[in-house]
Amino acid sequence: MSVDPWLTIVGLGEDGPDGLPHASRKALENAEVVMGAARHLSLLPQITAETVTWPVPYADGLTLLLKNRGRQTVVLASGDPFWHGAGGSLTKHLEPGEWRSLPAPSTMSLAAATLGWPLESTITMGLHAAPFARLRPHLANGARAIVTLRDGDAASDFAAWLTGIGFGASTLHVLEALGGPRQRIRQSAAQELAFTDITHPVSVAIEAQGGPALTTASGRADTFFENDGQITKRPVRALTLSALAPLPGEHLWDIGGGSGSIAIEWLLAHPRTRATSVEINADRAERIKANAASLGADRLKVVTGAAPEALAGLDAPDAIFIGGGISEEMLQTVWQQMPEGARLVANAVTLEAEVLLANWQAQNGGDLLRIELAHANPLGRKRGWKSAYPIVQWSVTK
Repeated sequence: MSVDPWLTIVGLGEDGPDGLPHASRKALENAEVVMGAARHLSLLPQITAETVTWPVPYADGLTLLLKNRGRQTVVLASGDPFWHGAGGSLTKHLEPGEWRSLPAPSTMSLAAATLGWPLESTITMGLHAAPFARLRPHLANGARAIVTLRDGDAASDFAAWLTGIGFGASTLHVLEALGGPRQRIRQSAAQELAFTDITHPVSVAIEAQGGPALTTASGRADTFFENDGQITKRPVRALTLSALAPLPGEHLWDIGGGSGSIAIEWLLAHPRTRATSVEINADRAERIKANAASLGADRLKVVTGAAPEALAGLDAPDAIFIGGGISEEMLQTVWQQMPEGARLVANAVTLEAEVLLANWQAQNGGDLLRIELAHANPLGRKRGWKSAYPIVQWSVTK
């Protein structure tokens, strides 16, 4: 049985209802309750509906909204509610058929139309309630991005952050109140931004310049990861990520996280990948969190504790990496907890660990790979090869 929606999510531009399509204006005329931020409510003409200012914290507003279930209710949102907007957080609390959305042009669309940037080749991100570092993997010379920010102070903080990571030469287009009578657009290099009167709502378009950029290939430079020597080095990391073969939506267990480089690169492979890093050393666990945050992978979950005990209660993995502390007990526990179809990659350095992996490979199949690397080093007035310890890698699908 179809049910008429009691909730309408209306996208509102800075010119208020004047620029709204007929359906949005009609929804406002027929509403019993209108909810929205104070800024959005101030754009409306005199209306007969009860008005409710959306409170802070945001979650309290959801409680108020659901109390109106069954009454004709309008929630005001900026632009397109489902493009870095409030739509997704609202509708996950509702049943199909309870709501409808009437979008207006999004901030991203207005910015692209103003600057002449094709949206399909422009990075778009909502950073008004997210760390600036979410943009870090996308920054490279010539990259274009449009981001929403919390307020004018955040725009200055954003410019300082860009400068701090080497992208101070980037051109910033500071976009205020797009689409309305207060619209203002100004440009500055990030390292020179000195505007003190930036007003909300604000977004920033970036033409990136500087570096260093993060390569899109596995095996990023070791220098991106703060570490105390416990790190899977770049060439071995590239081979390990290739064996782990991350897919969108998959979850990795990184056992013996060290610097977090494996888990972080897993997360950089796709925005829907998930990862949990298990590290016994508390200092290293904190370092893993900091590395993840600085590289835009703050969704990494870090568990401080000893495996296999620390694995209890974790979400089931699609792939597992064991980079240190391999033991018979560890492999037994991991193998029992792995679901069918999950992948395991383990790297061994010691002879004892090599024997252990060889035995497990003989029993359970998979591939054994011996990795031997050497780097050119000074040898007197000439150069010679300095070999690293060989690594034996076992990769298997259960």
